Amino acid sequence: MNVDLQNRIPNNVGLEEDRKLQRALESWQPAYVDWWRELGPVGFQEDEIYLRTAVSVEPNGWAKFDYVRMPEYRWGIFLTPIESDRTVPFGDNFGEKAWDEVPGDWRSELRRIIVTQGDTEPASVEQQRLLGKTAPSLYDLRNLFQVNVEEGRHLWAMVYLLHKYFGRDGREEADDMLLRHSGDVDAPRILAAFNEPVEDWLSFFCFTMFTDRDGKFQLAALAESGFNPLARSCRFMLTEEAHHLFVGETGIERVIRRTCELMKEAPEEDVTKLGGIPLDIIQKYINRWYSVCLDLFGGEDSSNSASYFSAGLKGRFRESSSPNIEEHVALEGSYVLPILSEVTGTMTNREIPLRRAMNQLLRDDYSADCARAVERWNRVIKASGVRYRLKLPSQLYNRGQGIYQGLPISTEGALLTTEQYASHHAESLPSDAELLYVASLMKPCFEVGQIASWISPPKRGVGGQGFDFEYARFEGDPYQR
Repeated sequence: MNVDLQNRIPNNVGLEEDRKLQRALESWQPAYVDWWRELGPVGFQEDEIYLRTAVSVEPNGWAKFDYVRMPEYRWGIFLTPIESDRTVPFGDNFGEKAWDEVPGDWRSELRRIIVTQGDTEPASVEQQRLLGKTAPSLYDLRNLFQVNVEEGRHLWAMVYLLHKYFGRDGREEADDMLLRHSGDVDAPRILAAFNEPVEDWLSFFCFTMFTDRDGKFQLAALAESGFNPLARSCRFMLTEEAHHLFVGETGIERVIRRTCELMKEAPEEDVTKLGGIPLDIIQKYINRWYSVCLDLFGGEDSSNSASYFSAGLKGRFRESSSPNIEEHVALEGSYVLPILSEVTGTMTNREIPLRRAMNQLLRDDYSADCARAVERWNRVIKASGVRYRLKLPSQLYNRGQGIYQGLPISTEGALLTTEQYASHHAESLPSDAELLYVASLMKPCFEVGQIASWISPPKRGVGGQGFDFEYARFEGDPYQR
């Protein structure tokens, strides 16, 4: 598929043949760069960072690595190749020809889906903008900025769809995504998790592990969409998203590995004496970030998810992989949800139609994927000889949205009294003192091949380089940023 790299906006969508669209996107571009300079990574805008840049959609050679100043990064628009015979893979329109234009009856709903997805991308950049100043190594600094620039490119992917297919409304929505800001009192980001502060590197690793994993499942569901341009955009975004998940999953693993090493040296295994992060604090971070991210999937019993599925707008994870036609239509079957009975005050089961459970089905797939990663971390702990197991809390715990919002449910899924829950809740999330302790460890390490004491080095570098590669070339003293 031809990729235009000479254009101001690298693309494979034929911008040079649509001058009106090209001018519209080029007029949006300066505002985007201004936003990046103002609310992107603080203190490193003029440094050369060893980054990968998307240049193609071909599996072999879709990106190149080189030193780049981030404001000069080549954010582009890339869609996977067109499938001329593609059909809608689910819902009431199952088997019909997929759409290359927005279906009129679902215009506002489809725009809402695209805006909500697009809004998360700049939000995460804003949440992480100060982390460069406390990077534990050049390798980690580079990975942070790689995640950031690719979140920026994912914003471009959604902005392209808004400009191309939604006229004035789409252009206004694209402008608004640069006006909302993470944590802003008056104009916050749309989803609550993207207004959460990310103030230390353990939070960053949890963010890329849990929040970006939500992104993986949301993008995978949208990659099944009957609207071809959205499906093609999301498929390529998933290619970049895989690295973000790698950063989070291996980042937490490296913290765990180092903690286990220090436990063998520390008096009474108290790693705080040696500047490590205790496993119980890591567990509390998991409790916090996993539970917050569960809310991103929406209500457990959702008429919106049923409508999106029936219309063919948003499917399930790997929807197309099943050969069962009845499953793709999902008119039969149900899902059993535990709910709090207002009559008895106990948890009881309730069946809902399968289509209304699409959010919950996606949440279940997400939880299973998270559990796989946690088991990988537990194997590291076991291999070190330490007796401890990390675990995911119940899906019902600490929920701020849906039918479990505010319910006094423990990490094990048990219904507690209000008094019991207050004590349990305080013990299962990071305390102010624990947050301050983790923050005290966040000292930068910008020497080539060196790393902070609370985390292990990676097993290998990126882009064919080793850990001891110069992943950043600084203008001036990086410790003075």
